[in-house]
Amino acid sequence: MLDSSILNVALPTIGRELNASTTALQWVTGSYAVVFGGPMLALGALADRVGRRRVMLVGLVLLGLASLATAFVSTAGELIAVRVAMGVAAGMTTPGSLALAFRLFPDDALRVRAMTLISTVGIVGLAIGPTAGGLVLAVAPWQVLLLVNVPIAILALVGVRSGIAADDPAELHRAPADLAGAALGTAAIVLSLVAPTLFVDRGAASAAAWAASTGAVLALVLFVVRERRADHPLLDLALLARPLVSSGLAYKAASGLATAGIGYLVTLQLQLDWGWAPALAALGMLPQVVVLIAGGAVITPMMKRLGLERSAWISALVVVAGLAVYAVLGRFGYGWVALALVLVSAGMRVVGVVAGTNVMRGLPADRTSTGAALADTSTEVASAVGIAVPGTILAALFSGSIAVAPWSAAQTGEFREAVTVAGLVLTVVSALLVGWGYARARGAADGVTQD
Repeated sequence: MLDSSILNVALPTIGRELNASTTALQWVTGSYAVVFGGPMLALGALADRVGRRRVMLVGLVLLGLASLATAFVSTAGELIAVRVAMGVAAGMTTPGSLALAFRLFPDDALRVRAMTLISTVGIVGLAIGPTAGGLVLAVAPWQVLLLVNVPIAILALVGVRSGIAADDPAELHRAPADLAGAALGTAAIVLSLVAPTLFVDRGAASAAAWAASTGAVLALVLFVVRERRADHPLLDLALLARPLVSSGLAYKAASGLATAGIGYLVTLQLQLDWGWAPALAALGMLPQVVVLIAGGAVITPMMKRLGLERSAWISALVVVAGLAVYAVLGRFGYGWVALALVLVSAGMRVVGVVAGTNVMRGLPADRTSTGAALADTSTEVASAVGIAVPGTILAALFSGSIAVAPWSAAQTGEFREAVTVAGLVLTVVSALLVGWGYARARGAADGVTQD
């Protein structure tokens, strides 16, 4: 999470020192996200077969070496290669951290507490990234922002080796690896992450964006066909039909879509429409940061009072309510924007932990890494869509360049209309995901009651 945010503030400096183009700078950050989310499902399945602890240790070594290589970077291409290696390392360690925490604690209450702590640390990293990056740049070269991962990787490596026992062979999945399924699944996820970026950058008429979208759909269809026919599939699709799994993934997707979408729209609104300076706009996002960090305190009490399933759908509904407030009332003043940010952040904070726990509760013990990877992948893909949808709507409804000021009265009206339309679209899609997730979980509960 720190890696996702700390480098953004250094992009102008990197561009000057490495003589990087705008496209190259985009891929300095974008390549990390794509390779982080793309192979995560395949890496999670690998961890379930060879050991979560083992894959995490390899990932930490790769993270340390890739970060150390930053000291020798002299071109934008080399930096992108380093970021790709770091993204792969993140994909190896992220599912493992959740799977190992789930394995260490047999009690659901302890699992929720552990995952809340993991989530809180990640959110703190995301929140402090830009500020920490700015302070470091004031006294040190930009390479230090990535070299900081070296001691972190070493500390984590020592902690995992000394504090976590090797995987029990009885809890590993022994089926042969489905390489064709891994390739198709990775292609589908990578293309689904690349396509939204192309839509935002090049507009709704971009041939490359539509080609990437078509490729993602085709790869997904082929992946489903492959998994249905394979003797030993990468992902047993029957597992996705389990109510806890499907409902949890739907809630995670809804929260990822909403959080990314409202963050993107509010940032543009504060700076471009209302004319706030970047520093003031950063303060305007403070309600979101505060709630994300402090909200962890309510997760365990809420879970004890309401139960995991009810906590999941209620918090997901809060996310949808926040989006609706922003879409309908956000243009009428910052108070409504702040309320929307608080609601979305509060709901996302709870659903991120509780729904993720439900996904892994619904899977066999030998598929916990796959479950963690599924939960993270659903959030990554939904977040990409959450940015692409408003970006595409803005490109379609706003005439001229959105970055060229001052706007005409007509352009201001177009922007506000686009924000409202985008907010409503995101609200409807998130609500449909939550409704479907609730129906899946409710149907299972009714079935248990009838039995």
